[in-house]
Amino acid sequence: MPSSDVSKLDCGAISPAKRFRVEAEAELRPVLKFAKLSENATVPTRGSARAAGYDLYSAYDYTVPPLDKAVVKTDIQIALPPGCYGRVAPRSGLAAKNFIDVGVKKGDRVAQLICERICYPELEQHESLDETARGHGGFGSTGRN
Repeated sequence: MPSSDVSKLDCGAISPAKRFRVEAEAELRPVLKFAKLSENATVPTRGSARAAGYDLYSAYDYTVPPLDKAVVKTDIQIALPPGCYGRVAPRSGLAAKNFIDVGVKKGDRVAQLICERICYPELEQHESLDETARGHGGFGSTGRN
């Protein structure tokens, strides 16, 4: 809830401590800014309140041949919150249809934008590292697909 909305709350309905907590949380909540670059653009949406990402929509019609890829324009410009990066993940339903021509229509959901925090750990070299539960195995060491 933006801090301007907090002032609209009924002060008698919540305690001063809770009101302070709501105001503090509103100020700490990061904001993902966006602009529509054309009338073809669709505002990003979340499928539910707890969805990890925002659905991105195609601004134009496309045909993608079998086993091919296409860059699909959304006509959306974004400004990520400080300390974050945006990961664009393709929709699994579209990715699964790779053996037939895939038609993408204007307004189709084509990907999700997931805003993730960035961690900048210091790099520290050692001669060896402590043993882990994985042991000497690396990726694929369990033999399971």
